[in-house]
Amino acid sequence: MDQLTFHDVQITWLDGGVVSFDGGAIFGVVPKPLWSRKYPVNEQNQIENATDPILIQYQGKNYLIDTGINKGKLTEKQKKIFGVYEESSVVESLSEMGLAPADIDYVCMTHMHFDHASGLTTFQDGRIQSTFPHAVIHMSQAEWDEVRNPNIRSKSTYWKENWEAIQDQVHPFETKLVVADGIEMVHTGGHSNGHSVIKLQQRGEMMIHLADLFALHAHQNPLWVMAYDDYPMDSIFAKQKWLEEAYQNGSRFIFYHDVFYRMIQWDRDGKEIIDCLKRSKKPYIKMKTTE
Repeated sequence: MDQLTFHDVQITWLDGGVVSFDGGAIFGVVPKPLWSRKYPVNEQNQIENATDPILIQYQGKNYLIDTGINKGKLTEKQKKIFGVYEESSVVESLSEMGLAPADIDYVCMTHMHFDHASGLTTFQDGRIQSTFPHAVIHMSQAEWDEVRNPNIRSKSTYWKENWEAIQDQVHPFETKLVVADGIEMVHTGGHSNGHSVIKLQQRGEMMIHLADLFALHAHQNPLWVMAYDDYPMDSIFAKQKWLEEAYQNGSRFIFYHDVFYRMIQWDRDGKEIIDCLKRSKKPYIKMKTTE
């Protein structure tokens, strides 16, 4: 497992599964000859995505950012459609650290799409139960409202089995939430109406998790947004704001989906990478090289 120390915060990426989505969906209206130079694609035009929960250990508490695709939650048909290379081994990852699901104190959900929320619940003895029974679960009020009453578009990704068993644990927020000193959730919209991002602040420095506004390092251009985004112009404006602020402040970005980088820091112009943590696992889909 990849780890990163950020002053008093210990960050660990758990093994949450690996999926592969259609490249056109991941990069939207961006032409394939452009995005395929930045991120590899297989013969089915699929882009590989990790779905790795980010464990934050801070001041004696365990915080989890999103939850992976779980194990045994997807049908064989769904595995084929979503190009699943690996299912989750989050419980095993926690065990390696001497932890159990019951040791998670808070789960911060950026949004509730199935590739982020399927790990919230688990089949046990034929019933769906909360995976993290002692955790307070935070998400925006807008996301919580829609996940329980999805529209004709969002019902394909907001699954009842991912939220019904945890509803008593959910503590939603409106605009911003200070989860703990140095950990803040901010509602942005864009990718979904209730999508949120997460800021980690320590000693005047910042790490930002923009979730699916900035899912892969190849999405750095503010105009490169997913076809999955419900409100693409909101995504563009939010990305532009957060990226510009991060460059000027020297902030680092951490990723849930990227199969190449866990963390990246760009220079003030956003041109050069000046610090990074590469993902130690090798991707299934390799970038093609030219002679």
